[in-house]
Amino acid sequence: MAQIIDGKKISQDIKDELKEKVTALKDTGTEVALAVIQVGNDPASSVYVRNKKKACEYIGIRSLSYELPEETTEDALIELIEKLNKNETVNGILVQLPVPKHIDPDKIIRTISPEKDVDGFHPQNVGKLVIGEEGFVSCTPAGIIQLLKRSGISIDGKDCVVVGRSNIVGKPMAMLLLRENGTVTICHSHTKNLKEVCQRADILVAAIGKPKFFDESYVKDGAVVIDVGIHRNAENKLCGDVDYDKVADKVSAITPVPGGVGPMTIAMLMNNCVEAALRMNNR
Repeated sequence: MAQIIDGKKISQDIKDELKEKVTALKDTGTEVALAVIQVGNDPASSVYVRNKKKACEYIGIRSLSYELPEETTEDALIELIEKLNKNETVNGILVQLPVPKHIDPDKIIRTISPEKDVDGFHPQNVGKLVIGEEGFVSCTPAGIIQLLKRSGISIDGKDCVVVGRSNIVGKPMAMLLLRENGTVTICHSHTKNLKEVCQRADILVAAIGKPKFFDESYVKDGAVVIDVGIHRNAENKLCGDVDYDKVADKVSAITPVPGGVGPMTIAMLMNNCVEAALRMNNR
């Protein structure tokens, strides 16, 4: 029977650990603060923002909320970010993506100070990840590493296959697995023999955004499967990139959807915020 990797429980453990750290920081007179900016009212973004605020409240992080109208100009948004960059009491800045079409997301990411880039998207932080320096790491891949480690799954020397090469999940995921001494293959839409490559994986990370794409023919016996996808099926139920029911009996460990990778993203965002405050304190 496969071990079900419980992201809800692990993310709760992380939040409880962070709560203690934040309390200790408050005792030294330091308050941790996160600024969250949302432009427009994309329904999915609103849900994420609400969950982030809830997590801040639980841990004891002060949450500054900027809900800007859809027609906010790029210049106005940049001006706000620059003001928050200079604000010593703000440790982390997060601009909820996607932004409206008239705003260039890349320009916005680059405007956020790398020291306050708790999403880990700034080119400087991405570069630090590649060369093994300390910086902020994209929250979903960082969360997946925690899921594996806290579930007693060793990465060292394992064949790791990441399907998907996005800047937010696929690429940083590959770098983090490499940092943990995994042997990493990155697959994408041009990969030939995808099934054969996946069948080699000791650890398979599915992040392509296609519901139930991976069935039992993609995984080898005893593999560990991490499902990053999240979709609603025809019955309006949440499902992932992996066909859970077909794969679960064949693998040694698997993340469910929901309740696997999802909760970890916010937990790691909170972790990055606390980390930012500690680094600012030690400057």
